[in-house]
Amino acid sequence: MHRFLWKGIIRDRSRSLLPVLVVTIGVFAVVFSYGYIQGMLDNMIRTTADFQTGHLKVVTRAYLENEEQKPNDLALLGVDTLQKKLTEEFPEVEWTPRIFFGGLLDIPDSNGETKAQGPVSGTAYDLLSPGSHEARRIGLQQSLVAGHVIQQSNEIIISYDFADRYQVRPGDTVTFFGSTMYGSMSFANYTVAGIVRFGIGQLDRGAVILDISDARLLLDMDNATGELFGFLPGGLYNKEQAEHVKESFNRQYTDVTDEYAPVMVQLADQDFMGQMLAYMDIVSLAMVILLVFALAIVLWNAGILSGIRRYNEFGVRLAMGEEKKHIYRTLLVESLFIGIIGSAIGTALGISLCYYLQDHGIDYSAMMDSVNMMIDPVIHARVTPELYFIGFIPGVLSMLIGSALAGTAVYKRNTAMLFKELD
Repeated sequence: MHRFLWKGIIRDRSRSLLPVLVVTIGVFAVVFSYGYIQGMLDNMIRTTADFQTGHLKVVTRAYLENEEQKPNDLALLGVDTLQKKLTEEFPEVEWTPRIFFGGLLDIPDSNGETKAQGPVSGTAYDLLSPGSHEARRIGLQQSLVAGHVIQQSNEIIISYDFADRYQVRPGDTVTFFGSTMYGSMSFANYTVAGIVRFGIGQLDRGAVILDISDARLLLDMDNATGELFGFLPGGLYNKEQAEHVKESFNRQYTDVTDEYAPVMVQLADQDFMGQMLAYMDIVSLAMVILLVFALAIVLWNAGILSGIRRYNEFGVRLAMGEEKKHIYRTLLVESLFIGIIGSAIGTALGISLCYYLQDHGIDYSAMMDSVNMMIDPVIHARVTPELYFIGFIPGVLSMLIGSALAGTAVYKRNTAMLFKELD
């Protein structure tokens, strides 16, 4: 019987084409939307981790209490020893130092006199050490609009908006004025290596980038760093794994009262990210449930309408001697086949598009010029195991339930009424 019903679905397009299309479109919408929502969440987490928090971060206890001020006078000392120890204890985590600092950037004219000055927010990355992944992690090469990445000491990279406002070009010499970790004034000349545009307003308005060796000389922070970032394998944040590493490290300093003792925090502990992640999980779950529910209603109605349109068919089959329960069972099996076909096609199309957007993404940079958040303007989808089955839940069950409700008309049909209608 199943083979006979399968052939009927394939050959009789007037009976199966529209229901299959409805299921396909609905399942495609659910699968793609879920994959895209997951991609947006990953994008926010990845960008925040790469630029601001890391998956893990080690700072002094005093620095952590005043973290918003980025107080380099409370920085970690003896970083080489600490980094080596962390690498031995947690070899799966990549540890890299960073220094955040601020100051004034002086732009001279052709005579060497001050042409303009502007406030900047600087970040020092480990860009010149062999094997460092910092340039790739922050997408430095892809974000360059002019010049080149830092290739030697005494080079600086300037954000696009700042360079455009003060007419700075690669090859120009600029002077940075700031203060050391001990509070004394410091200044140094740098050659502009390149102009960078990340597409993130918070970074593009007045950011400068130095190699960490130059920043240590500038800020008098020899073998010191403001923050020591840790990144989990594959660059993917795993809350449980990060929490395990954090607890293992902090357990060693439980009895230490020194305010300059190191303390480790993870991404969810910083900048209200824990609350933000919980909120986004709830929002994404609510959106998926809403989409699934809307699809369920549509497919339910489609199943009912499909059954109603076959009202006369039921009567003819009853007149030919077919049992009502047999007609009802075949109707359910047909709806099951249609649900599976439509769900399979819709899932395949949705996953295919998610795979494409996972590699290429959609660029929203034109819409995010005024957004002051750490969000990559290129939003990628994410293919997760849930995509392979989430569409089958409404695609198959709703179609089956709709057909089951419509099929109750079979038991209300009688032969006498059929002959009266045909007459």
